[in-house]
Amino acid sequence: MSDSELDDVESSKAPLIEHLIELRSRLMKTVIAVFIAFLVCFFFASDIFNILIIPYEQAVGSGRQVEMIFTAPQEYFFTQLKLALFGALFIAFPVIASQIYMFMAPGLYRHERQAFVPFLIATPILFAIGASLVFFVVMPLAMDFFLSMEQTGEGVAQIIHLPKVSEYLGLIMTLIFAFGLVFQLPVVLTLLARASLVNSEGLKTKRKYAVVATFVMAAVLTPPDPISQLGLAIPTLLLYEISILSVKRVEKMRRERDQEREAAD
Repeated sequence: MSDSELDDVESSKAPLIEHLIELRSRLMKTVIAVFIAFLVCFFFASDIFNILIIPYEQAVGSGRQVEMIFTAPQEYFFTQLKLALFGALFIAFPVIASQIYMFMAPGLYRHERQAFVPFLIATPILFAIGASLVFFVVMPLAMDFFLSMEQTGEGVAQIIHLPKVSEYLGLIMTLIFAFGLVFQLPVVLTLLARASLVNSEGLKTKRKYAVVATFVMAAVLTPPDPISQLGLAIPTLLLYEISILSVKRVEKMRRERDQEREAAD
């Protein structure tokens, strides 16, 4: 290897080390933010769980005492740990997103940074909309559906729903994350369009496959009841159509930018 090649290798090491140091710094800040949020959420874990129970209380109604059980001594403790981590990710998301952006920003052009910021803002908003749909609509309807299967009355066996705290938390967390992630569809497809990886015509032609994939995904991610499955599938299909419109807008902006460049040349 020649001296010039050795010099190139040595010069490339410095930027790599600087990037690794920067990455470590961003990761440390992210972990610290999540840890602090975890401690706060663990302290208020019971209060957070009582909030998440509200959809179940709405389905049960005011005329009946809400009861939940745990069948192992450590079950509720581990449930609180999961709940604390669940809340910590929500609270620390602005820090996580900002650290990701600040790590990527130096490698982006100015117009790319300006284009990235709206998606950074839209991501938590869309996630919150999906979580709200679960909390206020899907979960109460799903619980009402499941509670309708109870059997009460004289002369028959009493079949009463008595949920475990861990199973209920697992269900509502799964639904919140499923809906929150699905609601990122416009952001993901728009970013792919900006990278010229997808186009509006391709999304239109694949619409029938998207419908099938949506219902399969809804069947996998949600409980086996029609309410929660339709509650995920219908918004997903609407978001797919919104994504097509968003991709069209990206394509229009790209054409206008190309025309301006041609006119300038």
